[in-house]
Amino acid sequence: MTELVKGTPGLVRAVNDRAALHLLLRQGPLTRPEISRLTGLSKPTASQVLARLEGAGLVVGNGLRTGLPGRVPETYRVNPAAGYVTAVDVTPEWIAVRTADITGTVLGEAEAPAPAGAGRAELMAALRAALARVPAPEPPKRVVVGVQGAVDPTTGRLGYASAEDMAAWLFPDVERTLGEALGLPVRIENDVNLAAVAERAHAAADCPDFVLLWADEGLGAALVLDGRLHRGHFGGAGEVGYLPLPGAATAREAGDPYGHHGYQQLAGGDAVRDLLHAHGVPGADFTETVAEAVRRAGHGASGPLPADEGAEAARTGLELVAARLASGLASIVTVVDPGLVVLAGRLCVAGGEPLRGLVERELRVLSHSRARIRLSAVAGNAVLAGALDLALTAAREEVFGGPRPVGPSL
Repeated sequence: MTELVKGTPGLVRAVNDRAALHLLLRQGPLTRPEISRLTGLSKPTASQVLARLEGAGLVVGNGLRTGLPGRVPETYRVNPAAGYVTAVDVTPEWIAVRTADITGTVLGEAEAPAPAGAGRAELMAALRAALARVPAPEPPKRVVVGVQGAVDPTTGRLGYASAEDMAAWLFPDVERTLGEALGLPVRIENDVNLAAVAERAHAAADCPDFVLLWADEGLGAALVLDGRLHRGHFGGAGEVGYLPLPGAATAREAGDPYGHHGYQQLAGGDAVRDLLHAHGVPGADFTETVAEAVRRAGHGASGPLPADEGAEAARTGLELVAARLASGLASIVTVVDPGLVVLAGRLCVAGGEPLRGLVERELRVLSHSRARIRLSAVAGNAVLAGALDLALTAAREEVFGGPRPVGPSL
């Protein structure tokens, strides 16, 4: 039951309205008696709440609930047309877009090529083209854009981004400028942070303190503490690719603090591919090479596979990859002390359970942490899923008039 709040009549009405809206989002469609019972409001008050929300266009009737004895009750649901949101995932190759209504129902999804040039004009044209592929019935309340970098809140510039791949984004006050150019309320967020936001309802649903390690061609991490995304003072929390580690060049030796050194040099895509090739694992593609290493090492989804002559070498290579991943994770979990580590990105997907188990084993040796290790549980594009989650949260606060109420039933 939702905790009732004392205060002025206007405040109480607003709290009750928001409680009913979030209840309908989570459990609807519902009847008036059900709303009364689940919120703890009296039946007359619940009726007044529904009348106000219907009048504001936030709630609509959903038909009669048949099959029950007695009077046939009418059900209600949140009006999908109360607002729309858009999620965008930008990579050097393409721009993915997903649009949903205020209830979270996805209306469409599409991809468009990334900007052909490195200028701001090309970037804006590419974003407009991508957004046009999945138009909302009306302009979205929020647009959240995931990028391979992070906005520094102290400068407004995009930092921790490749000067080659993200050159078109490197201009002052990037978030405000982009929003004004598109004529939409835009928020820019790091792509790995967005993947962690998506995992809050999946792999990390039972743990409010977790670390997500994204292992792909590049390495990144996201920190979620007490259920909240931790971005850091300069927006760079989780940029673990630069983490100094034994066996890898330091920033001083590389001559560039944002160059190829540290954890990235040890366990990034190039290093993993080279290491597995050195142990006889073929495959030109990064994902293909890791998947082949798992196959050759004698692991399969339904049990061990017949070993070929390169199985022992492949197994050794896979163990070395896991050890390198764990070496960076050991530093992270020692400082953060999370209850959970989520492994995501193409390397972890390709490595699957065999790689997860090896990383867990190595981490137990290197660190005192008792954090559980899980694979990502988000199907499809986790960056888009997280961006949609953030966009919906912001849009609902605007449309519903405040943050989500706190209460056991909600």
